[in-house]
Amino acid sequence: MSETETYYEFGTAAERWDRAQLFFEAKEYLTAARILRGLVDEVPEQTAQRLLLARSYYHSAQLGRAETELRAVLDRDPVEHYARLMLGRTLERQGRHDEAAPHLRMAAAMAGEFTD
Repeated sequence: MSETETYYEFGTAAERWDRAQLFFEAKEYLTAARILRGLVDEVPEQTAQRLLLARSYYHSAQLGRAETELRAVLDRDPVEHYARLMLGRTLERQGRHDEAAPHLRMAAAMAGEFTD
């Protein structure tokens, strides 16, 4: 590890991805987000990293940041079911129920959960 490199930037992208997942699983969401932020900056088109970053933000009550990441995923892949569901839940948690409803309905439809 160089003098300018911190633990969060240390290692290959695969090692940092594994480390971020471990921190997320340990419910250390702020640490996971710090590692993931660097990975997303390096490879912004990677959906898995951005989704885990959004989940880390969601679980650490950084809802605005979670919303930003989820919208970025959906800009690239509008039919990404989990991002659609998470965006709906994130908006709900912010008290934005009218904005959340269409995302939640679309996520349910994508999952095959149709209401009569």
